[in-house]
Amino acid sequence: EKLPAFHDPFAGGGAIPLEAQRLGLESYASDLNPVAVMINKAMIEIPPKFAGQAPIGPIPKRGAKGKDKLRPGKQLIEDWSGARGLAEDVLRYGQWIHSEAVRTLEHLYPKIEITTEMVNERPDLEPYEGMELNVLTWLWARTVKSPNPAFSHVSVPLVSTFVLSGKKGKEAFVTTSIDGDEYCFKVKKGVPPDGAKKGTKVGGGGNFRCLLSESPIPVKLIREQGIEGTFSQRLMAIVADGKHGRVYLSPTQEIEDTANSAVVKWRPNTKINHNPRDIRPQLYGLHEYADLFTARQLIALTTFSDLVEKARGMVVNDAIAAGLDDDGLGINDGGLGAVAYGDAIAVYLAFAVDRLADYNSSIATWKASGEQVMQTFKRQALPMTWDFPESNILGEKAICWLKAIKYTADNLESCNKLNSLIPGIVTQEDAAT
Repeated sequence: EKLPAFHDPFAGGGAIPLEAQRLGLESYASDLNPVAVMINKAMIEIPPKFAGQAPIGPIPKRGAKGKDKLRPGKQLIEDWSGARGLAEDVLRYGQWIHSEAVRTLEHLYPKIEITTEMVNERPDLEPYEGMELNVLTWLWARTVKSPNPAFSHVSVPLVSTFVLSGKKGKEAFVTTSIDGDEYCFKVKKGVPPDGAKKGTKVGGGGNFRCLLSESPIPVKLIREQGIEGTFSQRLMAIVADGKHGRVYLSPTQEIEDTANSAVVKWRPNTKINHNPRDIRPQLYGLHEYADLFTARQLIALTTFSDLVEKARGMVVNDAIAAGLDDDGLGINDGGLGAVAYGDAIAVYLAFAVDRLADYNSSIATWKASGEQVMQTFKRQALPMTWDFPESNILGEKAICWLKAIKYTADNLESCNKLNSLIPGIVTQEDAAT
């Protein structure tokens, strides 16, 4: 008369324990990896604790007819069964975090004005003349000192490709203009010329050529400069949000200076695990996790992390005001009241920060064929990258905080539509014992 319980001792990403719970089985999950443990808790243990809980967070401003900009086409619902209320609060407190982050960081994420001078160089920009466009992504190239003695004072770019967009009818690429020992990047529309796809790369691996002298820059020299700390970076292109898709623009000194004005007050100085086969940045002098981010990325991710903690305190206070039990017990202590609810919301908001970090590091890459940012962890490794995208995480499109919380909330709601009252138990255990 009773369904059997289920246990996965190698739970990993939690797909099997989740399906067991959806079938109505009491589901147990364990793993040695604490990250896997937290993912499983978020999927099968936390939602049943607060199933049917109505949202308590401040209702964000909505558009016409009650539509939520994070849930296009959906009306404001009143059915809080399953994990819907929990997911709604992830959105509500996530939007509060966004508004606070914008106030703190917007000076580092400026729009770009399309000037008459820009239109004269690029007639295709005429429809945008005088407008300020939202930036989606900045594309950077790492630089090293030229090995040629005549240009040894110049930092030259390491570019894997000059192609920005390979989509038919939307092609765009970067060209370089050289004047003596100076160079600049210019963005053009149209089919890229031969050689643009290779950038300044030569052959396989991390071998490049000097843009100014054509002298070879072997990977050994690049690693030596990285270890010496002479790596730098140069803004190569800007991806803006246009009327009919992405608009590719040449970099401006003002935009580059704004990015470089970021002053980091805290750095994650934890050493990266050394595994030269799969984790490559240390070979280039990047030994700490902080080395894998630009200053602006570090400041933004730190700001969002701090705001998650503030939001947790807000949730606890709002939960008490809404009538949840003020028992003082956190979720890890078996609590089901206000403090535990604050912990629960903080877990999902922290996952959204994780998503930003995955897509917003200097190890992320730009995919020209899809006009998109590709995440850091495309596989179980940390490769070295040369040119990389930096996303406007304060925006409302592409890689941004608002998309990250929507992604998290939508997954939470989808995972727990069925059998949300069936308990899940997750522990950190060694499967061998």
